[in-house]
Amino acid sequence: MSLPRIWRTAAAFLAAIAVAMGAVAAHLPIERFGLPEGRDIVREAVQMQMWHALALLALGVGLRTPSRLQALAGCMMLPGIMLFCGALYVTAFSGHHLGSVAPTGGSLLILSWIVLGVGFLARHD
Repeated sequence: MSLPRIWRTAAAFLAAIAVAMGAVAAHLPIERFGLPEGRDIVREAVQMQMWHALALLALGVGLRTPSRLQALAGCMMLPGIMLFCGALYVTAFSGHHLGSVAPTGGSLLILSWIVLGVGFLARHD
C-alpha cells in the first residue's frame, strides 16, 4: 500500500473519530468527564484531529509521489495526531495526565509542518 493511500485511509478514519468525539463532547453529561474542563479539552482535541486529518487527506490526494521530506512529514503527522489527541482524550475522560505524551505528539505535529514546508521549498516542480 502506498503512502498516499495510507494517508487517505487514515485521514478518513481520523475524521470519523473526530466527528464522533465531537458528538460525545456535545452530549455527554459534564460529570462523566474526569475534569471540570474535560468538555473543552475534548473540543480542542477534536479540532486538532480534524484539521490534521484534513491535512493528511490533502497530502494523500495531492502528493501521488511525495519527496522524501514530504513523506517524512506525513509519516510524522500520523503518530503526532494519535499521541497528542489521544493524550487529550485520556486526560479529559480520566482526569490523569500522561506525562510527556501530549507534548511529544504536539512536537511531532509542529515538526511535520516544518518538514513539509521545507519539502515543498526543496521540490523543483
